[in-house]
Amino acid sequence: MVDAGIGRLLISSLHQGIADVAPSRLDFYETWLSPTGIRDGRLAMAPLGAVLSFVHREAPPANHEIPARAGMWAANWTYQELSSLRQWYIRRLPIRLRSRAALRLGRRLVMSTVSNSKVRTRKRRRRAVVEIRSELFTQLRDPSTFPMRGFYAAALQRLFAHCCVNAEVTVSGQGPQGWRLAVAIKGSSPRIPVDAA
Repeated sequence: MVDAGIGRLLISSLHQGIADVAPSRLDFYETWLSPTGIRDGRLAMAPLGAVLSFVHREAPPANHEIPARAGMWAANWTYQELSSLRQWYIRRLPIRLRSRAALRLGRRLVMSTVSNSKVRTRKRRRRAVVEIRSELFTQLRDPSTFPMRGFYAAALQRLFAHCCVNAEVTVSGQGPQGWRLAVAIKGSSPRIPVDAA
């Protein structure tokens, strides 16, 4: 990891999101998301900023679908890292504790994508707020950070789904070094396959 501690999870999930949504554009993005960088888990802030800026400028709906798809893959891979026993145990907890487990996994995902990030969560009954502070927001210009908002919102929503919680995650605000995600917990949901796309 270099610069802001950008991890392999972010690089690989962005690569996979682009391959899923805009495969004809993958060669263009591999200028920055090189296979060597993915393998080594290394990417500097400038190439990441370029990738995010170009994703933001993609024609709709690809500009929203790429980060959402990348977030989904990051969530799937984060959940798959848990042992099958822990996955089984989480699914059998009461919804309140499953929601807390999803928030903890969300924190782990954020730290795996940009290790120098800070995550703060507040949960009250059927609502939660996740505040993410990251060097991405201090080092990149604002348009480049827009895809990351969609990425984290989609990833957190997918983690709730893996924990059998029906939740809606939206971007609710931003500050000078990050932003807030609002989580509305609607109830239990059926289990989704770990490798579901």
